[in-house]
Amino acid sequence: MSAPLTLACIWVLAATAVALLPFRRQMAPGLALLIAAPVLIGWIGWEHGWVWAALALLGFGSMFRRPLIYFGRRAVGLPVERVGEQNQ
Repeated sequence: MSAPLTLACIWVLAATAVALLPFRRQMAPGLALLIAAPVLIGWIGWEHGWVWAALALLGFGSMFRRPLIYFGRRAVGLPVERVGEQNQ
């Protein structure tokens, strides 16, 4: 297996381990994983082509959908829902 795919597998295992942590302890390692992901996806695309990069991007989006929605809403200027809030 190539280096980028090996690192992608390790990244997935690390993201799973971070998800098992209590919420207040997820921030620092989760942010590190969030920052490392685009570099890793770009490397996968460079080595194996756009199809594999697209699959990695879908996996990344699936695992980090809540933070991506949060940051996307903040970037656009929409109100941000907090954890535990419900729409009325």
